[in-house]
Amino acid sequence: MLDIGVVGAGIRGRMFAQALGQLPDVRVVGVADPTPAGAELAAELGAAAHAGHEDLLAAHDLAGVVVATPDFAHRDAAVAVARAGIGLLVEKPLATDVKQAREIEAAVEGGGGPAMVAFENRWNPRFVTVRRQITDGAVGDVLFQCAHLNDTRFVPERMLSWAARTTPAWFLMPHTVDLALWLSGRTPSSVYATGLRRELARDGIDTYDGVHALVTFDDGTTLALQSHWVLPESYPSVFDFRYELVGSRAAVRVDGSDEGVHFAGPSLQWLHHSTVERDGRLVGVAAEIARDFAGLLRGEPVTAPTLAEGVAVTAVVAAVHESVTSGQVVRL
Repeated sequence: MLDIGVVGAGIRGRMFAQALGQLPDVRVVGVADPTPAGAELAAELGAAAHAGHEDLLAAHDLAGVVVATPDFAHRDAAVAVARAGIGLLVEKPLATDVKQAREIEAAVEGGGGPAMVAFENRWNPRFVTVRRQITDGAVGDVLFQCAHLNDTRFVPERMLSWAARTTPAWFLMPHTVDLALWLSGRTPSSVYATGLRRELARDGIDTYDGVHALVTFDDGTTLALQSHWVLPESYPSVFDFRYELVGSRAAVRVDGSDEGVHFAGPSLQWLHHSTVERDGRLVGVAAEIARDFAGLLRGEPVTAPTLAEGVAVTAVVAAVHESVTSGQVVRL
């Protein structure tokens, strides 16, 4: 039996806890979160509630821990888990600081258990299909990539209590940067970016409305990125996700927010089904990530995003922020 702890009882922590707890040889035995949400989730799972990761690690003999705290707060828990020799699943991004990301990686390499980063697009069937076309040679050389991943104002204004402590680039771009690196296999060499800080700041949330970035790879190919979170809430999905790739033999376009189920009630909604609950069990992407994490803990051969890849993504998004601030091209 694999005993698992969860640090962070927000949307992602709750989702991974439920997905792991439904596996036949896994028990979620502890939840660390100082807010009432932590005690609530622990009670639902029949697990112990803890105020912080230190208490969680001291109280249980754990095989693995999920770190799903806010994106700027991964380092301390992840390093502590790794130093205890326990397996680690970290929600994206690995960290919002390159030094902290490398500290997590070093702690794992220095004696930690197996580790992975939850870049969920790696499990999305649409992008798995695109990658197969690339690896089979149907696309040819990847020349240009463009990724739009945006949110409605609901996310910074009502979903995240900590929006002012992050940016749309940190919250959203790790998804698209990892996707582009995974699909193309390219190495980034430079970043140029611009950002706008206006509408949300006027409403008392001191963060960027949006960020645009151009990543140039070492072979001259490029990736254009857009992430903002000021779409009106009348948009039919809480997020807008579009990905385009042009290769020497073919082109690909993926609409990641319109999953084909349109619900017209008082307003039009695009219903999402990449992860859904059926008969009390999660099925879809979250369940697949949980299954692979459990497999990793058992020592099974699992293909999952590595901490080195997590560090690479953090380095690109950190360079995006440096370029926004300096107005200069940042070399990687």
